[in-house]
Amino acid sequence: MLTAKENERLTQIGPGTPCGELLRRYWQAVCPTKELSGKVRKKRIEILGEKLLVVRLDDGSFACMSEQCAHRNASLYFGFIERDGIRCCYHGWKFDCTTGTCIERPFESAETTAKMNLKAYPMQQLGGLLFVYMGPEPAKAPPLPHWDVIARTDRPRTIAVLPDHKCNWLQIQENTVDTAHTYYLHGEFAAVNELDSKGVAEYYHRPIEKYDWAISHWGVEKTLVYGGDRPEVEVRPPLIFPNILRVPVGPVESMHFRIPIDDERTRIIWVGLMPEGSASLVPDSEVPYEIRRDPPGVEIEDYDVSTVWQQDRVVWETQGVIADRSRENLAATDRGIVMFRRMLQSQIDLVETGVEPTVAVVDAAEPTRMIAFDSATRPWNEAVAPWYPGQETEAIGASHG
Repeated sequence: MLTAKENERLTQIGPGTPCGELLRRYWQAVCPTKELSGKVRKKRIEILGEKLLVVRLDDGSFACMSEQCAHRNASLYFGFIERDGIRCCYHGWKFDCTTGTCIERPFESAETTAKMNLKAYPMQQLGGLLFVYMGPEPAKAPPLPHWDVIARTDRPRTIAVLPDHKCNWLQIQENTVDTAHTYYLHGEFAAVNELDSKGVAEYYHRPIEKYDWAISHWGVEKTLVYGGDRPEVEVRPPLIFPNILRVPVGPVESMHFRIPIDDERTRIIWVGLMPEGSASLVPDSEVPYEIRRDPPGVEIEDYDVSTVWQQDRVVWETQGVIADRSRENLAATDRGIVMFRRMLQSQIDLVETGVEPTVAVVDAAEPTRMIAFDSATRPWNEAVAPWYPGQETEAIGASHG
């Protein structure tokens, strides 16, 4: 159980908040690279409580800056991309896209000042995704981790941007270390409701004899022992600190990037490393994607709960937009959650004292070394059909290469 003040410390993610400053020390996924292709060169995006604009420059690189002009707050989304910057459509003020510096003010005689500059953040692309680093010193940004799902070149990838989740990021990420929930939420739920869950129900619907967690360099590792007529030791993929899930589903290796939009909404970008030969290999800029959205006016009671994702989603969202952890009654099965919270608190403490985070840090001597994780145990990979997010919600944008 946390106090209300402790809960705020771990859930608030805006500029200047304790957790917000920690999350800004990690590269955050923004959107599929292919969204900004062809005639599309700009995208409005909100991350960590900040409204930003992503721009594809003339040389094919990408830049990220505050969306609103420093003059009178008009959106630069409607501005003009020029060779050396972006010009506001309202009064023509121009800004360097990579530094945010105001470089021109038509009809003005006074020199520009630093107060007229925009925030600008470095961007990188990898595996079909754009990433942004929003830390206080862009020049000291750590290496972008080369997670295997986004770094491997031997198998095709696909990306799904899921509907915005109406809850704080932490209750989504805590679910990753909640080992025991799978028996009831996925196994029992599918059995009782007679759902066709593609083998998931049969896999999870087994008695749990033991469970354990361990701290690792990348986050929290998990182990579970099944009993019954199909005993098995399952080594579950770790929670990747601070806001990533790495999990195999059948022959698909996937990552879920849980990106806080603000304190009450979370964006999830799913990346699947698909089976070899299932599709053509394409450059990062051509990785296909889909953007999923809920139908207008849909209520949570109307959600399609036939899949693991939607089953998780309903319990995340019904905890409240920001779960009140002062009302919890934690038990032995919640030890992984306690470990994760303590890790989060300790890393926040480091940042507050001027020290960089120590968990999930890439070795600067090997910045592009691929970071791989063992898949779950073999029966999972052989027995469970691959899950691809999308059939439950409407696709409003898609690109299949």
